[in-house]
Amino acid sequence: MDQYKLGEMEQKFADIIWENEPVNSRTLTELCAEAFSWKRTTTYTMLKRLCDRGIFQNNEGTVLSLMSKTEFGAAQGEQFLNETFNGSLPKFLAAFTRRKKLSEKEINEIRQLIDEHKEE
Repeated sequence: MDQYKLGEMEQKFADIIWENEPVNSRTLTELCAEAFSWKRTTTYTMLKRLCDRGIFQNNEGTVLSLMSKTEFGAAQGEQFLNETFNGSLPKFLAAFTRRKKLSEKEINEIRQLIDEHKEE
C-alpha cells in the first residue's frame, strides 16, 4: 500500500478531518454519518487506516493531523515523481510540457521557484 495514495473515500474522509481539526472522534463519527451515511465502526476503521499510514493521530479521542493538507499534497507529488520519473523533476517537466505549453506567467513562476530554492 502506498502511504500517500488515497482512494476517493479516503480523500473525502481526510478532507473532513483537515477542515474540522482538532476534532473529537464522536463529532467525527457524526460528520461521517451525515456526509457518507457511515456507521461509527466504518469511521473508526477508516481513521485507523489513515493513522497507521502516519497521516492522522487519535490522541485520547481527539483526532489531529500529523501533516497539513498542503504537506500531504507535497508528499503525494514527491511519491509520484519518484515512482514515475525516478525522482527527476526535469524529466517530469519535459514530459508535462510535451502535452501542455507553459504560459509566460507559469514560466516566470517556475524561474522564481528555482531562484528561491537554488543550492548555493
